[in-house]
Amino acid sequence: MLQRLSRGFPILGRCGIRTASTVPTNQAYPGEEVEVSATVKRIRAELAADKQKLKWRTPIGDRPEDWSSKLKLFSNAEQTSDFIVMMQKPIDLSPRNIRQWWENREERIERHMQQFVPERHKILGAELAAAHFILYRGGAVKFINDTHWRRASEDGEFNLPNKFDPRYKVEALRCDNMELYYEGLENIRCLDSLKFLSFHNVKTFDDWCLDRISGGGYPHLEVLDLSGTEITTNGLACLYRLPQLKLLILEDPKETLELELATVMLEESMPALKIVGADAIHS
Repeated sequence: MLQRLSRGFPILGRCGIRTASTVPTNQAYPGEEVEVSATVKRIRAELAADKQKLKWRTPIGDRPEDWSSKLKLFSNAEQTSDFIVMMQKPIDLSPRNIRQWWENREERIERHMQQFVPERHKILGAELAAAHFILYRGGAVKFINDTHWRRASEDGEFNLPNKFDPRYKVEALRCDNMELYYEGLENIRCLDSLKFLSFHNVKTFDDWCLDRISGGGYPHLEVLDLSGTEITTNGLACLYRLPQLKLLILEDPKETLELELATVMLEESMPALKIVGADAIHS
């Protein structure tokens, strides 16, 4: 009874002194129910209806009432735009088209094979995982305190530990003439001791690849070879992320006026950097 009478009024302490605490008039007490207005009910019903409308519709062919053929087994589950465009084109069995289809298929397989495998890095560590990745694809690796470059044999065999060993620190990587895609660059990141990195004649290396390399965690990288790649002036802007870079090798720094201006500006912003052409190094 006292609780009901005290609603909305200040609570008086001893000697009639008003205390700081008050009881709100809209607070529900145990055993009481707060009445929900019709407006709140209407808003809640509209929100529930909107959520139902925003749900993605079931794809055609997966609904119970849709007719499906046994040929659905050969359809593409992803239903990408490329697949839809391909299905709308007439069938072309010319040798040129078949060869192009086969090359695209091989590229998709290779991109998938070069994807980052977390289990491999947990077992080997970043240093040995990068070395295994590069040597398996025909590259070369040099470790700290090692006097020679390591390469795989003609049979693709190489002698490296199959589990983490802190003594192996990668100092240099040669990815020359490799078929290296953007997905594979994730496997050669976080190499704290790397000083030399070469992508000479890697035709699949473009500005997007350089952007990933520049943010790949190479605090001591000094030499970067980009000769024979698809690098443009747009990609050179991201090299500011490599503060220790001292030598950058391009195919021809004076190939175009735009490229020459970009290299001059890059050397101006990074005083320790020197940019040279491929003929001065590889000849």
